[in-house]
Amino acid sequence: MTKKIRVAELAPLALLALGAAIGSGGVQAQTPRDYISIVGSSTVFPFSTVVAEQFSKAQRFKPAKLESTGSGGGIKLFCAGVGEQYPDIANSSRPMTKSEMEICAKNGVTEVAEIKIGYDGISVAHASSAKPIALERSDLWLALAKHVPDPKGQHKLVANPYKSWKEINPQLPNVKIEVYGPPSTSGTRDAFTELVMDVGCNEFPVMRALKTADSKGHKPACQTMREDGAFVEAGENDNLIVKKLAANPHAFGIFGFSFLDQNRDKLQGVAIEGIKPGFEAIASTKYPVSRPLFFYVKKAHVGVIPGIREYVIEFTSEKSWGPEGYLSGRGLIPMPEAERKQFAAKAASLAASPR
Repeated sequence: MTKKIRVAELAPLALLALGAAIGSGGVQAQTPRDYISIVGSSTVFPFSTVVAEQFSKAQRFKPAKLESTGSGGGIKLFCAGVGEQYPDIANSSRPMTKSEMEICAKNGVTEVAEIKIGYDGISVAHASSAKPIALERSDLWLALAKHVPDPKGQHKLVANPYKSWKEINPQLPNVKIEVYGPPSTSGTRDAFTELVMDVGCNEFPVMRALKTADSKGHKPACQTMREDGAFVEAGENDNLIVKKLAANPHAFGIFGFSFLDQNRDKLQGVAIEGIKPGFEAIASTKYPVSRPLFFYVKKAHVGVIPGIREYVIEFTSEKSWGPEGYLSGRGLIPMPEAERKQFAAKAASLAASPR
């Protein structure tokens, strides 16, 4: 049986909705929402889906509505306002930025709880049938950047001329560069940019010199992806990337480790600087392309939209995110015990706070 919302609990949202309706020139009847609305990261999406299923079964709440919009897209929706027409929770594979927090505050979303849930690695993968390959971050940057140092040795940047991996590094295969990755709204793309493109870029003296001479121009030069077909934005649908890689064993894809782990029968991870993406390598931070994962809760909705408290408690329980929890079986890399206790306490405090 679905938990009912008390009239007193509805008051804050009802007043906000009423004010919005009056401001727009008319008053319409509002129907209370009795399910959780979750948006955001495609990487966190499978974890939140499993948690939502568990909490719904145990607590008999209505199924949550989950949308895989990408971290940036989800946070934009989350920060748009307070009220039942706006999401309650935003999943993210990166921390919320200062500018996003400012947008939230501008729209009345002034109380937001950040809950870190664990770690993930950014994987570069290809078909399990392909010959194993190892890459450096500098290799990846040369393959994917829009502009690169002139191969002729002149100290200038030119439009990326590389067509094959062998042109970048003689030890790499003589196959066409073809990489499928997430769009700019994705937290996975943000993390890949920071952990791979920025690091690989600064391996080159020309780029380090540019940073000194033109700090504003250096960042876009490092981060802008080529647009000639070597890098293809595949949207937020990681399953589409898997299909592309299965059809072409020479192609590569970029996504979170959890998705690679769930598709081990079809894919294999590429070693980055000698370390393959794996549970232990990411947990120990030996794998160079790892990142934390989060979800954000709109405090104004806690105690008003039914199930948020229970969902948060379920997600932050040891049976969920612990080393033996059901999420680790889905590819989530658990935080150390002390860190789990810290964020579990934060979640418990959120769930217990009166509205």
